[in-house]
Amino acid sequence: MGRTAIVDYGVGNLHSIANAMKYIGLETLVTGDAQELEGADAIILPGVGAFPDAANKLRDTGLDSVLRAQSAQKPILGICLGMQLLFNGSDEVRPTKGLGLVPGWVDRIETKCKLPHIGWNSLSFANDSPLFKGLNDGVYVYFVHSFCGLAQRPEHVTARTDYGASVIAAVGRGNVFGCQFHPEKSGEVGLQILRNFGALNK
Repeated sequence: MGRTAIVDYGVGNLHSIANAMKYIGLETLVTGDAQELEGADAIILPGVGAFPDAANKLRDTGLDSVLRAQSAQKPILGICLGMQLLFNGSDEVRPTKGLGLVPGWVDRIETKCKLPHIGWNSLSFANDSPLFKGLNDGVYVYFVHSFCGLAQRPEHVTARTDYGASVIAAVGRGNVFGCQFHPEKSGEVGLQILRNFGALNK
């Protein structure tokens, strides 16, 4: 397994992800340097906060173009807001363009349940994904979010959860993967997902 770069663009829970990767024996590098991202074998895009702020920081640093280019060459995993940034854009706060790596849009969860959605919910697997190898349908993972991705194509949806409505919990398209939940906060299930992502590094 190669080295995974965790994108540092001023947004995200970088060190908890890095610590989880280190715990399972995967080599990581936290960086905002384009050359280091290009030299890594895989990339994790974290994110916490509002979509426009994160998207603007990626754009201002030029990392949006780097991520688009690298997505054709190596595995990329977006986590929480990082997954939302994979879509074409979002209506959070104001309409803002995303990376456009997964066709679809991000909007507030349409549910009668309290937002933000915070806590453990089970996954229902929709399509095969290498991220979920060795895991059974119904495993629980940890969520913190009020917005969710709405994929245009059902084949890109790999897992859903129920929060008073069916919510897309994971996506996959080619080398690009996304988890709306936090694998680094999801116990052994989350660690297995990170192991599986690490195994994609050739």
